[in-house]
Amino acid sequence: MYNLSSSVTWKKLEQLARDSQNDRITDYFTADASRFDRMSLKLGGLFLDYSKNSLSDEIFKTLIKLAEHSPLRQRQAQMFSGDMINVTEKRPVLHTALRNRGNEPVIVNGQNVMPEIQAGLKKLQAFTDQVRNGEWKGFSGKRIRNVVNIGIGGSDLGPNMVCRALLPYQHPEMKFHFISNVDGQHIKKILKGLDPETTLFIVSTKTFSTQETLLNANTAKQWFLEHSGCKGADLGKHFVAVSTNKAAAMEFGVNEQSIFEFWAWVGGRYSLWSSIGLPIALSIGYDRFIELLEGAFEMDQHFLHAPLDQNMPVILALIGIWYINFLGAETQAVIPYDQALHQLPSFLQQLDMESNGKSVDMEGNPVDYATGPIVWGQTGSNGQHAFFQLLHQGTRFVPIDFIASLQVDEGTEAHQFALLTNMLAQANAFMNGDATGNQQDYTSCPGNRPSNVLLLDQLTPHNLGALIALYEHKVFVQGSVWNINSFDQWGVQLGKRLATEISRNIESKSIEYDASTQGLMQIVKQHFSESPGAAKNCASEPQSGQSLKKSQTPPAKTIKQRTSASTAP
Repeated sequence: MYNLSSSVTWKKLEQLARDSQNDRITDYFTADASRFDRMSLKLGGLFLDYSKNSLSDEIFKTLIKLAEHSPLRQRQAQMFSGDMINVTEKRPVLHTALRNRGNEPVIVNGQNVMPEIQAGLKKLQAFTDQVRNGEWKGFSGKRIRNVVNIGIGGSDLGPNMVCRALLPYQHPEMKFHFISNVDGQHIKKILKGLDPETTLFIVSTKTFSTQETLLNANTAKQWFLEHSGCKGADLGKHFVAVSTNKAAAMEFGVNEQSIFEFWAWVGGRYSLWSSIGLPIALSIGYDRFIELLEGAFEMDQHFLHAPLDQNMPVILALIGIWYINFLGAETQAVIPYDQALHQLPSFLQQLDMESNGKSVDMEGNPVDYATGPIVWGQTGSNGQHAFFQLLHQGTRFVPIDFIASLQVDEGTEAHQFALLTNMLAQANAFMNGDATGNQQDYTSCPGNRPSNVLLLDQLTPHNLGALIALYEHKVFVQGSVWNINSFDQWGVQLGKRLATEISRNIESKSIEYDASTQGLMQIVKQHFSESPGAAKNCASEPQSGQSLKKSQTPPAKTIKQRTSASTAP
């Protein structure tokens, strides 16, 4: 039986943590002039410097042993071969198959899934080319100018982040918008500036039953019918769906040929490689979407075949384990020195915290060690004038990942130079401090704060794909070492279920809830009953074939009617 915290390697790492508590990273450099060369890696367009970490050679070698003695290699092989490693949901985990650019089959339940994946890509390509070339027309014969993706969680964060990161590649005559928040102000703001004749909506929901997504989708549908004067039959020219539930999407009004399917083994936070990536393909073009997949595939192959001590995802994961489990780090900062990557911390937040925010192991036993960190961050130059003060002089121990692109755009050379030199200065300052050595002085920065530096030679689709896959595999490695399931999210499901139940029960005086929840429910109920028009944003959609004129006021639904009964993601 795998018992992590009782293992000899774990105990040795605990001892090494005690023995090295007064070590300084700068002393490691003084003792070894080749440290930077030894503790840096390059893969394609990515360069990783991990030399500024609180790692002696002995600590690093012991961490590698920890990985060797863990289920990592077994689970790695199982994931890539299609075995059911998501044991609580009884599913394989095959986002890697979605970007498989090799010729090897991937077998799930005795069947090769690669032909289905290739067929899905061909359908994605045909539609993408039609829209981008202007062949796909709206109801009035005009080409599509605006694409609105409606989704939440993995159906929003990944495509949104990638589209914004690759903005220079975006189609010059198209704009892309993302609606995720159930707050009505979000969708109102986006719809306000759109023309229904030239707008295409993508409804992205795995089961076509996600409460927030369906509420926003129905509001968008109502807006379209109200402002276009169209009948339901014209919806198919302006609404497409990405879902595993074809019947529900068709009932909503999407034409069958405009439904882009994927599979139950595609987890939400790993889904941008699937048809959920439709807005990415529409934005940057199908060929560049394939480049994104190829970058991830390159990282997949590196992760599969590189020795553990030369393996980027493994190294980042083990460094994180060292800090979390042996040095008491509770958070991980991700600081991109690139405005194009400003949404990367939010994306990685979901990837890491939804995956490894677990307190029981694969056998259902409570763990007696820390697991996933709190992931947070924002762009670097802004962060320097916000939270860097705490990182430099505060009492919290916060490891940092710095990420930047070396690409220089013509006309902004001075900006890029300032950006990169600021990042280098911060990484240096976190490690060295101000060299006063007097921690009683309020001006002193003690240093000895660790960091990784990731440099992209350019922010291209290929390199971004590799970067995302790097972090996916880092999270997987940590979950494997901790012996937890990185692919379910029962805490998320609990919140969804309770939201549905409270919506249903708010009209009754249910005693199922605590006094606080009951009191707040009454306040909400009273507000909606006393506020004229408060419930009109969630109007029921017209029946197929009906149309709403601009002057019509749609009928309001009650709170109970407005809420979807489903809790599926």
